[in-house]
Amino acid sequence: MKGMSPLKFGALLGLLAFAGATAAHADLAGTSPFLPRGGAGVESAASGPSGPLELRGVMASSQGASYCIYDVAKKRDIWVGLNESGYDFVVRSADAAGDSVTVDYQGRSLKLAFHTAKIASSGSGSQPAAAAAPVVLNPSPAEEQKRLDAVAQEVRRRRLEREKAAQGPPPGAPNR
Repeated sequence: MKGMSPLKFGALLGLLAFAGATAAHADLAGTSPFLPRGGAGVESAASGPSGPLELRGVMASSQGASYCIYDVAKKRDIWVGLNESGYDFVVRSADAAGDSVTVDYQGRSLKLAFHTAKIASSGSGSQPAAAAAPVVLNPSPAEEQKRLDAVAQEVRRRRLEREKAAQGPPPGAPNR
């Protein structure tokens, strides 16, 4: 641009780059691959798998049923009764057959089903454990000796596995 100082030209380029980055950021925030489809906002991303609250337990007592509601954001749970106020939510109704409750939370009505735990495998062992032998109520001495031998063999196998694991990989083995 003729007649413009290099400082003003640099400032103009910086301003244009900032405006372009801001527009690109606004576009990315609306189409994040980490959010569920359908235009859910950031609030859903901070929530748990079933929402901001989870039903973790039900307990019957002489005063009536109590419900364990877990707040995902605060990472704490609270036991409350039906229509008990003083918290961020109020349990309005319960469905014992469906294992769910309806909760008023931040002006919304949420239906919470029992939270199911996720169990992750730590990997398969090097060898599956021996199949459990059937229980014999009055074993003969020979059957009892056979059972004790099987237990001793399993103890030896597990001890050997622990020793191998404690020694680490053999020299020259590739690291993974």
